[in-house]
Amino acid sequence: MTAASERWTLSAGDVATATLTIPADARRERRFEIACAITVAVPESLLMAAAAPWHQMTVQANGTQLWRRREASHNPGAWDGLDYRFARSVAVGQALRITVAVAAHGVRRRSLVIEADEV
Repeated sequence: MTAASERWTLSAGDVATATLTIPADARRERRFEIACAITVAVPESLLMAAAAPWHQMTVQANGTQLWRRREASHNPGAWDGLDYRFARSVAVGQALRITVAVAAHGVRRRSLVIEADEV
C-alpha cells in the first residue's frame, strides 16, 4: 500500500444491518479489497433451548447481492462466525456502498465489521 492508499472500516457492534460507504473520487479509478465478518454468541442456555441454532450473513455491493451463507452455530458457551472477502473496482466519480446483513436463530449477534483497503 502506498502512503496515498485509502483504508475504510466500520465496526458496527451487534446491529442487524450496516453499510460502509466509500465516497466517490473525481480524479481516479480505485480498487479495493474488502473483508466482511460477523460473529454470534452461542450461550449454552440458548443452544439447549433452540432447535438447530444458525447464523447467516448477506453481503451486497451497491445494492447487488454478492454472497449469502447460512451455517449451523457451534461452540456452546463461546462464539461462531462467518467472513467473506472480495475485490471491487470503483470507477471515477462513483461511490461504493457495501451492506452486510446478519440473521440468526437461537444465538445472539455479537459483531459486524466491514473493512476496505485500496490496493
